[in-house]
Amino acid sequence: MDKILISGLVAIGTVGLKEPERDFPQELLVDIELDYPLDKAGKSDSIEDTISYSYVAKLVRKEVQESSFYTLEALAEHLVSEIFEATPADAVKIKIEKANFVSKTSRVGIQVHRQRSI
Repeated sequence: MDKILISGLVAIGTVGLKEPERDFPQELLVDIELDYPLDKAGKSDSIEDTISYSYVAKLVRKEVQESSFYTLEALAEHLVSEIFEATPADAVKIKIEKANFVSKTSRVGIQVHRQRSI
């Protein structure tokens, strides 16, 4: 399956169980993979035949900024739902990480992979 990739997207939002996490927005690192056939766009050279990674990146930044979740898992499910609603992607894989959050780690996070239900 062909893929549209967005790597290292920085999004600012409120995610966490308690203070001080919930006291201020945090920087989250997001990687997104969209399964979508790219052969038509490859032949036509038209944005109309693909999914705009710029549009998806803006959507994800907006949704992270405007939402507030206790867990990264809930945020990921929300983002997947929004991406399916806004695009024709067949599947979405999303990884969300918090940098410098847990002692002696560079990042912690989650990854989910969802297929569009028919």
